[in-house]
Amino acid sequence: MSQSPLPVERYETDFFGDGTGALTLRPLPPGEPQKLGPLFAAIDPWARLGYPADALTAYFGTLEKSAPRYAIMAGNEVAGAAGVRLNWLRGPYVQFLGILPQYQKRKLGQMFLGWLAQEAKRHGEKNVWVLASTFNEDALRFYAANGFERTGEIADLVAPGTAEVLLRRRL
Repeated sequence: MSQSPLPVERYETDFFGDGTGALTLRPLPPGEPQKLGPLFAAIDPWARLGYPADALTAYFGTLEKSAPRYAIMAGNEVAGAAGVRLNWLRGPYVQFLGILPQYQKRKLGQMFLGWLAQEAKRHGEKNVWVLASTFNEDALRFYAANGFERTGEIADLVAPGTAEVLLRRRL
C-alpha cells in the first residue's frame, strides 16, 4: 500500500450491505488523543503491559504518512482507534486496534479489519499482520475468527515475561 487507504476526510460504508454494519473512520479529532490515551492505558492489554497514558496519547497524536491513525466512530462518538503501519512484509501491520469497552460487541473491530483487508488487497498487498499478547485470549480468538493465523511467537518483545503472537491474514 503505497499510500494511506483512507481518504483524509472520512470513510463510511454499510459494511455488511444490510444496514447492520455502518463503519465510519476518520482522522482522530483534535483533543481526542488526550482523551483516548488514559482510557486505553487503563484497560487490558495495555494496562497489563504497563503502557503509560502519555505514551499512548503521543502515539495517537503523531502524524506519520506511512502509519496513519484512525478514529473508529459509533455515530458521532469516538468508539475506538486504530493505527496501521503500511508496507510491512507485503501488507499492512495493525499497530493498534482498540475499541472502548462500552462500544465492544458491535462488530466495529471486525468491520475495521474487513475494510483494511479489502483496501490492502485492492492495493495489491498479500497479507495483513497483527501482534497479540499470549495472555490476551479474547484478542487471539477475535483475530482467528477474522481469518488470522498464528505464524510465530516472540518472547519479551513488549514487556519482560510476556510473549506476543504474530498473526497473519492472507489476502
